[in-house]
Amino acid sequence: MKKDDILKKQKEFLFPCTLHYYSEPLPFERGKGQYLWDTEGKKYLDFFGGIVTISVGHCNDAVVERIVEQVRKLQHTSTLFPHANLVTLAETMARITPGDLDKSFFTNSGTEANETAIEVARAHTGNFAVIALRHAYSGRSNLAATLTGQYTWKKNQIPAPGIVHAHNAYCYRCPFDNTYPSCNLMCATDMKELIETATSGAVAAFIAEPIQGIGGFITPPKEYFEITSKIVRDYGGLLISDEVQTGFGRTGKKWFGMEHYNVQPDIMTFAKGMANGVPIGATITRTTVADSLRGLTISTFGGNPVTAAAANAVIEYIEKEQLVDHAAVVGSYLRQQLLELQDKYPLIGDVRGMGLMWALELVKDRKTKEPAPEETSRVMEQAKNRGLIVGKGGLYGNVLRISPPLTISKADVDAAVRLLDQAFSQVGHPVSG
Repeated sequence: MKKDDILKKQKEFLFPCTLHYYSEPLPFERGKGQYLWDTEGKKYLDFFGGIVTISVGHCNDAVVERIVEQVRKLQHTSTLFPHANLVTLAETMARITPGDLDKSFFTNSGTEANETAIEVARAHTGNFAVIALRHAYSGRSNLAATLTGQYTWKKNQIPAPGIVHAHNAYCYRCPFDNTYPSCNLMCATDMKELIETATSGAVAAFIAEPIQGIGGFITPPKEYFEITSKIVRDYGGLLISDEVQTGFGRTGKKWFGMEHYNVQPDIMTFAKGMANGVPIGATITRTTVADSLRGLTISTFGGNPVTAAAANAVIEYIEKEQLVDHAAVVGSYLRQQLLELQDKYPLIGDVRGMGLMWALELVKDRKTKEPAPEETSRVMEQAKNRGLIVGKGGLYGNVLRISPPLTISKADVDAAVRLLDQAFSQVGHPVSG
């Protein structure tokens, strides 16, 4: 189908509220490794990975072969019937996650994984109040949208009860107008007052992304989660680490984002890169917590033979190719290149991230930090015209999100940064001299 036909039918038959990048939506036809091709045959270097989802490259042969093999054998059973792929995946998750997390429940998405985590936390603690973070994104269901800390994703929802939002560690835009580390982590210590003034004092859970994804890859200081999790636990709550975007080596050196913060979660949730684009969600916790769910439950499609086969293949590939360490090495190289772009273009106010999860926050003026959403869109358009795909996020729509497959090379980084440099040159004036 040609581009014009796709766009015509998209406009005619799909919900208009669906977000699309670019002044004209870009329909892709195929992908391989770190590359995508549109319906007109133009090639793009993908440095966004389908919203931080393509972990081991588009159409990875090792993953595709396992999917095809499983589809030919058995496509569906539901959670009413266990199968080898499912129990193998559950065993692997218990092995690679930190601490004593050993019981998993599989679903279809990060939204469902987070819903499951809240349900089991409330059942285990007997408490109802849940603390989420400002600028967070937790999914598109009613509960997940209430957990989300950005108004743009909540306009069609009646808020679910029992949710309050704490300050996140947004150092670039500190809500207390302080500077790290002399700030004494006021954003974290404020958690105590939040619990004592905005809840009954009995907390079920604190759910947090180790690095906030749609929030604009907001990366907290290393002490943030140690402080906040201790306060929450003092009031009876569990720590839920939302690893939907940060999981499976994305942050480098560690399998999961929260492992960088010297904190042991009680519950973890996953999706996206777990199966390289095959729809999946997962929630893992300790046996004692999982045992708290007394009623019956089911997931028609959760952990089905095909998605479990894909996830097993992805994890095996990450381990075989040592991509967790590779993400740290290539990510460090990418970071340095992005800092050099920041030195060149005043439009780039902040560079932040970890591993292969990096953000450029664009501002009209570095002193006032006035967001530059229009310029952000223009940089994205210029990059796209040159054959580079990057993402966008942030409450103000002024953050470029860079999250390529974990398989990229330093040569890919050089190519991407060169194209970004060209894009910025058309939008923001470089520093003279």
